[in-house]
Amino acid sequence: MLFLLCAPLSEAQSVRIGVLADAHYADKSSTTKRAYRDSLKKLAAAVTAFNEAKVDFVIELGDFIDSAPTVEAEAGHLRAINAVFAKFRGPRHYVLGNHDVEGLTKAQFLKTTGAQAAHYSFDCGGLHCVVLDACYRADGTPYGAKNFTWTDTDIPPAQRDWLAADLKATNKKTLCFIHQRLDVENKYAVKSAPVIRKILEGSGNVLAVFQGHAHTNDLVVINGIRYWTLAAMVDTPGAYSILEIKPDHSLRLAGFLGHKSYDTAGDR
Repeated sequence: MLFLLCAPLSEAQSVRIGVLADAHYADKSSTTKRAYRDSLKKLAAAVTAFNEAKVDFVIELGDFIDSAPTVEAEAGHLRAINAVFAKFRGPRHYVLGNHDVEGLTKAQFLKTTGAQAAHYSFDCGGLHCVVLDACYRADGTPYGAKNFTWTDTDIPPAQRDWLAADLKATNKKTLCFIHQRLDVENKYAVKSAPVIRKILEGSGNVLAVFQGHAHTNDLVVINGIRYWTLAAMVDTPGAYSILEIKPDHSLRLAGFLGHKSYDTAGDR
């Protein structure tokens, strides 16, 4: 059973989060760039590090699995990697990526992992966290069962309205987690990214957004909000990070095995 609640923390304590992106696990041969089978042992090493560091929760930023010839095979891939992720001794959170729902439906992914929902929010100490789902076509159709192209990605109006209301309802500093990018205008971008950014900026409380999808390290600052894109676990030695949000709201991202490290304390 998936434990979703953050352990009790005072607002004067730092929050520490284990973060990884784009594991792309599949039981298939490696390519020149991606060692699909190796993601099991890479994730196992990251989970061990997260347990040793006693982070408050962990989150994967989508594309947990890669494509397979059949839905049954994709479900098997998801069960296998989720069994490794489940060895983390605390709350686990999942962001939907396009590969996660290439053959599977969103309902199948959520049921197999025990994830709470495709998009939702939660609090941890003095921090508010928002998980977004951009696995929709621009016409509003949700991804699933090979009904999309990966460059056609959007957050539909109903979820935008939910996001605005959710941010309005909290006075806590906030982090957002999403698979596709909100800070660029290219094939990796959410179609409605400018609209989403305006919603985030309007709250006045969003510190940063964490993204995957592009398989690269990047940091873009737009109107005071940091957009961190994290390298992929599948095509690095096993990239993962431990993110610390301090009581003064500075952020320190300690990157390992392919993730870059950043510290915003010097920017204040």
